[in-house]
Amino acid sequence: MSFYDLVQSTLRETAETSVLAFAPELIVCATIVALLVVRMLSTGRSGSAYPVMVLGTLAALLTALLTKTPDRPTELFTGMLMLDSFSLYMRRLLLLFVLLFASLTRVSGTPDRSDATEFYVLVLGASLGMCLMVAANHMLIVFLGIEMASVPSYVLVGVLKDRRKSAEAALKFAVFGAGAAGVMLYGISLLVGTLGTAHLATMSVQLAALFGSGGAGSRELVLALAGLMILVGFAFKLSAVPFHFWAPDAFEGATAEVGAFLSIASKAAALALLVRVALGLGHLPSQLDRAAIQPAVFAAEAAAAAPEIAEGVSQPVLVAAPGSSAALRPVRLYCGWLIAILAGVTCTFGNLAAYGQDNMKRLLAYSTIAHAGYMLMPLAAAILLAGEDPAAARLTVAALAFYIAVYLLMNLGAFAFVAFLRNAIASEELPDYAGLVRRSPGLVVCVAVIMFSLVGLPPLAGFSAKFAIFAQTYKGGLLWLVAIGVANTLVSLFYYLRVVKTMVLDPQRAGRPAPEIGLWSNPGFFCALIAFLLVLLGVFWNPLFAQAEHAASMLLP
Repeated sequence: MSFYDLVQSTLRETAETSVLAFAPELIVCATIVALLVVRMLSTGRSGSAYPVMVLGTLAALLTALLTKTPDRPTELFTGMLMLDSFSLYMRRLLLLFVLLFASLTRVSGTPDRSDATEFYVLVLGASLGMCLMVAANHMLIVFLGIEMASVPSYVLVGVLKDRRKSAEAALKFAVFGAGAAGVMLYGISLLVGTLGTAHLATMSVQLAALFGSGGAGSRELVLALAGLMILVGFAFKLSAVPFHFWAPDAFEGATAEVGAFLSIASKAAALALLVRVALGLGHLPSQLDRAAIQPAVFAAEAAAAAPEIAEGVSQPVLVAAPGSSAALRPVRLYCGWLIAILAGVTCTFGNLAAYGQDNMKRLLAYSTIAHAGYMLMPLAAAILLAGEDPAAARLTVAALAFYIAVYLLMNLGAFAFVAFLRNAIASEELPDYAGLVRRSPGLVVCVAVIMFSLVGLPPLAGFSAKFAIFAQTYKGGLLWLVAIGVANTLVSLFYYLRVVKTMVLDPQRAGRPAPEIGLWSNPGFFCALIAFLLVLLGVFWNPLFAQAEHAASMLLP
């Protein structure tokens, strides 16, 4: 093929396939531009930002919902992005959250009209980076997506310009983020330099070549170090121990609304990206995809028949037989056990640290750390199952996708409650919630549902989600990790119940009467809607889980 034919083919593929599949992200970009244009006009100072934000996000969500799921995973923009059922599911989930988040900011009144345009532009900019993260198929997009999501988040934390604590939190967040990004970028450079490619599918081929031929001995240390450094970037985004230091201060310094955005959207995108990278590097692409990859597939059983590739990948030998992923077993074991240990430590630390917190935002910050540990458990199991039982691995990823959807509702409701009470009593301290049941009984019932769901008590959605991930983690052979998860669930019961106990049993503080927030008010209706959905999904969880199963169906072909 000549250079001219190559350019024409690339342009045709981009125009006919990639741009259409990328339409939701393009609509988000157009919404950002529209917000800035409206801001320049005189009406931009009179509250036009919110309608533009909602209309643009709704259009992007509808476009994502109408995007047809391809028959097989399809690469976009010459392999930079991947269009499959998993990326579509996560993209729809993120856009749905952004729409709910915009509604929350409207009800809570944060930001005010003078800062609304800048605030929504930052939210949409971060969301655009997260949409790239969930579809990343190339290490360049992995890093670009993480940075596009991170940089606006630093500014969002410091959006309260007149609060010193907010500025300090934003600075800490930015410093930690820059350090984690640098470490991750160095790890990517080591991995790409060793394998000679940044394309995920081709990287798995090269890894199989090295390990299948026995030629990885001199490079194992470099590969292990690269994987560890890349995991630093993911752990930072997930606020996983020991890269969680930024989370409590950032959540306390930021508004509760920004805390909801960081704890939900950021974690969901980081988990989806980690699923794609870890499973992509630990499993060979399908036979159909291998023909499109210039380096050939190396199966472990072909190594003895092809000793000429023992030292590298410069002269690949095509293996016609369907290649099992046995050659990549060391990669899966390394990633799986590393993530499993990280999951156990993270959920244990998060629950223990949350126990003694009086500030609700710090309590919820440690709660999100604990939930990051829970969500890493099925991921570790899926990685370990990928080579031996791909169907079980897909079901495990489906359990994780289901948990992410439920977690979206639970955490959004928890932070919304904190934001509404901040507006009512100008406090975010738990002792100031004493006696709330006497004046706002309906709101307390809704908050109790949210807290019990975060614990994982039946018959709420949190129970269904937690049971699903624990069951799949057990199927992955990680019984010890399930035991840690169950023990941590019992520990978390104490501090979540403490919130309910304070509102129901403690007397009102002298000189500080509890606020009256009716269920028919906007804040009350918002909390009631979240509580209703958690009860509904706790009883009728099959439709959502079926969507999660479909989302994972194209992984590990």
